[in-house]
Amino acid sequence: MSTSIAWNNLDTLESFKKLQSLKGRVSVAKELSGPEATDRIGKYSIQMGGGLTYNYAAKQVDSQIADVFQKLADEANLTGKYEALYNGEVINLGEKRMVLHQLTRGQLGKDVVADGTNKRSFYVEQQKKIADFAKDVHSGKLVNEKGEKYTSVCQIGIGGSDLGPRAMYLALENWAKAKGCFKMDAHFISNVDPDDAASVLASLDLAKTIFILVSKSGTTLETLTNQSFVNDFLKKAGLDPSKHMIAVTSETSPLAKSPDYLAAFFMDDYIGGRYSSTSAVGGAILSLAFGPEVFDAFLKGAAEEDKKATEKDVTKNAALMDALIGLYERNVQGYPSTAVLPYSQALSRFPAHLQQLDMESNGKSVNRFGQKIDYLTGPVIFGEPGTNGQHSFYQLLHQGTDIIPLQFIAFRKGQTGKDVVIQDSSSQKKLCANVVAQIVAFSCGKNDENPNKFFAGGRPSSLIYGEELTPEALGALLAHYENKVMFQGFLWNVNSFDQEGVQLGKVLAKAVLADKMEPALKAFAGLLIK
Repeated sequence: MSTSIAWNNLDTLESFKKLQSLKGRVSVAKELSGPEATDRIGKYSIQMGGGLTYNYAAKQVDSQIADVFQKLADEANLTGKYEALYNGEVINLGEKRMVLHQLTRGQLGKDVVADGTNKRSFYVEQQKKIADFAKDVHSGKLVNEKGEKYTSVCQIGIGGSDLGPRAMYLALENWAKAKGCFKMDAHFISNVDPDDAASVLASLDLAKTIFILVSKSGTTLETLTNQSFVNDFLKKAGLDPSKHMIAVTSETSPLAKSPDYLAAFFMDDYIGGRYSSTSAVGGAILSLAFGPEVFDAFLKGAAEEDKKATEKDVTKNAALMDALIGLYERNVQGYPSTAVLPYSQALSRFPAHLQQLDMESNGKSVNRFGQKIDYLTGPVIFGEPGTNGQHSFYQLLHQGTDIIPLQFIAFRKGQTGKDVVIQDSSSQKKLCANVVAQIVAFSCGKNDENPNKFFAGGRPSSLIYGEELTPEALGALLAHYENKVMFQGFLWNVNSFDQEGVQLGKVLAKAVLADKMEPALKAFAGLLIK
């Protein structure tokens, strides 16, 4: 690891101490309620990749706070640490690994060589193999036992092997159908709950389905259990599982050269599960569902946003500004959580993906060297698409005792091109009107003599928006949040790329199944396991 990189706790940085002195400085309600609103909305805006824009005019930020953000970014050497990461330095100290998910979609810095392999070339090779496989399936060159084309694909995985790829598939499903590039229905089995797998399998024509088993180690208990469940269904249907399953795994796993799979595509230890949507983990299912060209466009958008994240000027780097605002809200304002609110049904599972991305990465209470830290780290992330969320939890967001920062995502156009005009406006216009109304309502509030109808306002929000949710826009949106989480991890001086917090439960579950239990496990097991 480079000795030129200094890793310091947040509370040792002089610029952070300056930032703490600015708490409560900005009243967004006042600025957005006056004639300067138009200037503010135009000023606090940053162009992203994929045709997106990040607007933070409704955040509690002004030029003085932005100046301190710049000093903090410089003092913490955030873009320098990012450069070290994509150039292959060992950033994941907990597992003594490089962090290379940006390489799955583009080359930012120098060639990275690990295990005797040029990693960028390795990822490109796997992408090409997946593309060739997908084309063989789509053309009918590769068929089932009866000579029939495969028409569906189903991914078996959990955590990052499910959440990201599922969110990305749902985000592009309607777009692909509207554009005529929809190739295969996609389905997902993740939960070890047998009702999940049974429900999905009952909806499939098994004879025409390809299953994708995703496990980097080849030993993930939930995933292998679900594989056995699927294999049992296939055999009972008179089908050969080896003619219906491919693997996405590491080259060293027991799945890599197994005859039980039509093909195997590889990832490696330098790609964390929650960062793997642009690797073979997302590539196989997205290429089969929509075609490799769509997956390539998705990667292009992510690569474009990765490049923009190298910008040192915080007012020109959306991911960096988002990270700094989030840190200000968490560590200075003391806000406990963040709501991600996409006004696009296509992004229905995107908040669930971000829950894992953010909370598994930065939900840490020791620094990257294992030392206890004395400041807050990652917030709780939650969300739901608008306008459904408005009729669910927005009551607490508007009038609850906690202030919860908000992140809106919206598009001027829908994906399908289908709409209807009712009461002089289209559904899409109504959707966008609700976004605008909510931003202003949260920021400015409403005076009323009736306390029950009084809205304090002062609820900060940002908006990421674009023309349409395309593959390029989706890739840029994904990379934006990945880079935001990375920058915040650098600031908090935590290791954003391991996940020890998910391991203990796995170990104890195995102890229960092996009947090697301590008293507490045995007592609780007695309530559920007969």
